[in-house]
Amino acid sequence: MAFARPTGKHRAPNRLTRRTATFAGAAALATTGVVGTLAAPAMAAEAAAPAVDTTGLTQTIVIGDSLAAHVDAQAAAQKHEAATAKAAAKAKAEAKAKAEAKAKKAREAKAKAEAKAKQEREAKERAAREAERKRLNAYVAPITGSYVSTGYKTGGSLWSSGSHTGIDFHAASGTSVHAVGAGTVVEAGWGGAYGNNVVIKMNDGTYTQYGHLSSIGVSVGSAVTSGQQIGLSGATGNVTGPHLHFEARTTAEYGSDIDPVAYLRSHGVNV
Repeated sequence: MAFARPTGKHRAPNRLTRRTATFAGAAALATTGVVGTLAAPAMAAEAAAPAVDTTGLTQTIVIGDSLAAHVDAQAAAQKHEAATAKAAAKAKAEAKAKAEAKAKKAREAKAKAEAKAKQEREAKERAAREAERKRLNAYVAPITGSYVSTGYKTGGSLWSSGSHTGIDFHAASGTSVHAVGAGTVVEAGWGGAYGNNVVIKMNDGTYTQYGHLSSIGVSVGSAVTSGQQIGLSGATGNVTGPHLHFEARTTAEYGSDIDPVAYLRSHGVNV
């Protein structure tokens, strides 16, 4: 195969041009499968050409492989970083969720404890109020550990009405006398045949009287509670000896008396 070259001012191709063309042709022929018939003469003609590694072709391939490896390594590193970041984010989210769950549980436990404490406190307050209410509404005997020495409606000349309008509790002079229940003092002083006496309007609207006292410890208008000391027993007024005269009445006045034993028993007092 011959090539015609123009004459004149055109110069012959230099070695680089020939070498480039030769390798280009060889590459093209190699892809067609006819390297044996066509490429051999051309390659023989260029036998004296420099080695292939001086053309830069191999160098270009090496650079391309290095770059690809670098890109792959960089991609792998980025993938690893992404995976690490994802794992860290997941761990952080899980830790946050656990912390929130723990905090929620603690809040719930605290709220439960506070609710329980509130219920217990309210129960204690209710119990205290109930106990106070019972105490205020409870009745006691006017003389502790005593007994009735003279009964209600006992007849005799000792009483102007012909019969006893109350009951007598055995008591030595100076024995503490208590209000049988809660109420307000409406009389405190000399009561004629009753000597020094106290009359209390009870919270249920009834009245109680305490006579023959040696001393009085309350005054009119005083609020008294069940079991509160109101004076000391004695022998003042129309008596034959020291004792406590006790009456239950529907009003504060003499003559409105009711059975004092039945009255006390109706309020839970054992006499």
